[in-house]
Amino acid sequence: MRRTNNYPYQPLNQQPSGPSPAGHDALEAENERAAEELKQKIGALKSLTIDIGNEVRYQDKLLRGIDDDMDRTSGFLGNTMTRVVRLAKQGGGAKQMCYMFLFVLVVFLLLWLTLKFK
Repeated sequence: MRRTNNYPYQPLNQQPSGPSPAGHDALEAENERAAEELKQKIGALKSLTIDIGNEVRYQDKLLRGIDDDMDRTSGFLGNTMTRVVRLAKQGGGAKQMCYMFLFVLVVFLLLWLTLKFK
């Protein structure tokens, strides 16, 4: 094995009379087969890359939708909490808060019973 510049390259043994036509045809056929295999692998990788890109775009769209929904929900929740605090600070707010707590408790109890015995 002859190494030049630390590359493991082995030149083809050529006969003094030149390469035989049969050997040249065999090398050409092997090169064509290798090129065809590379072409198929490149096509598969291209298809896979396109599919990955489509999936990324789809999931990005879903995440943006979820982000928008969360922003709207946090705004709604913030407004609701402001109203609840204002209601609690008003006179007679304790009685109204008790009614609201009991209402929420009854709603959750009804939902639980509905789902349990469905």
